Parts: sequence; structure tokens; C-alpha cells
Amino acid sequence: QGQALDKVARKDVKILVVGNPANTNALICSKYAPSIPKENFTAMTRLDQNRAQAQIAAKLGIRVQDVRNVVIWGNHSSTQFPDASNAIAKIGGADKPVPAAVNDDDYLKSTFVSTVQKRGAAVIA
Repeated sequence: QGQALDKVARKDVKILVVGNPANTNALICSKYAPSIPKENFTAMTRLDQNRAQAQIAAKLGIRVQDVRNVVIWGNHSSTQFPDASNAIAKIGGADKPVPAAVNDDDYLKSTFVSTVQKRGAAVIA
């Protein structure tokens, strides 16, 4: 698909890869479409990233857009691992590492991870 996109798609096309392993497939697709900017590719794991950011924002009582650098490792499934270890939260106008801002390792290692992993199934149920 990457080669076909590279050949016939507009160079400002936005590509959403859904099939698992979504993040790996997005990377491979982008490799075979070198004329399309890498930032135009995204995977379904972006939804999971948004969910993770929302969980952190709610925990800290801040806006979702004030949470950044959350990473989703793995696929768009219950095997994913949401990682806030390098995430940053803007609190009162100042950037603060999320682990320090949350100040609850148990939450970040269990409740946060489990909630994000299971959110897709919860929405469907």
C-alpha cells in the first residue's frame, strides 16, 4: 500500500492505519511512501494515546491538551502498554513530569495502564 500511495496519492494525504499491528504497519507503509511526510501517517494507537492523555488530565485536573509525550507501546488492543514515564503536564503554566505531578506510582503502573488497555472494550460494551 505504501508504494501505491507514493505513486498516486497527493503528497498532503493523511493516512490512518487500522490493521494490527497498527503501529508497525504504519511505519512500514511510511517507509514505502518516502515522498509523503512521515507526520501524515498515524495508527489507530493514536486513539489509545488520546485516551491515555485524557486519563492523566482527569487525574491532574487539567486540560487534555496540557498533557504531552504519552506513548503507547504495542498494538491497538488489550496488550498495549500506555507509558507516561516521559510525559509532561502543563500545570499552572509550568511544565512538570507526569510521574512527579501524579505522585502515585501505583496508579501509573496499575489503574492507569489497565484503564487505557480496557477502554476500547468498555466503549463497545
